Amino acid sequence: MPNAKILSEKQAIVAQLTEKIQKATAGVIVDYKGISVEEDTALRKECRESNVDYAVVKNTLLRFAFNATGLTELDGLLNGTTSLALCDDAVAPARVMAAYAKKLEGKFTIKGGFMDGKAVDLATIQSLSSIPALPILQAQVLGTMLAPITGLAVVLKQIAEKNGAPAEEAAPAEEAAPAAE
Repeated sequence: MPNAKILSEKQAIVAQLTEKIQKATAGVIVDYKGISVEEDTALRKECRESNVDYAVVKNTLLRFAFNATGLTELDGLLNGTTSLALCDDAVAPARVMAAYAKKLEGKFTIKGGFMDGKAVDLATIQSLSSIPALPILQAQVLGTMLAPITGLAVVLKQIAEKNGAPAEEAAPAEEAAPAAE
């Protein structure tokens, strides 16, 4: 039986972990067995850049946190070496972890995850990882919205050139009246 101090420390860790899981939009559980220190450092750097909270967690403590948040379906994944990636962005943890799983094939594998308080399977995580980052999606939408306007401008320019108007004809400048002193 652990002493009261150790027990209270573990309860505090579980409470903190439970709070993080509840606040996160999505999370990915990973088996990191066999990665080197350099690979782990690079992974953590990329997680920081993507605002992904990444940490190695003991299976028992994570199991208590998952049970407290209602994610009991994930208990079966908690064996071996386990780390957890959490984020407010639903796509970021899946994208970062899937990229490293592909890069470090065999040493770094995705076990499963959750999104919006529900457990998701590996196929869902893989499909989420293929979605581009938010700034890229915004640029694609903006480009799609501007395409018809750009096309109209090109057609109008071609019509003007066909009718004999020079392509770079500027509006005639009005002569300014001399300033009264």
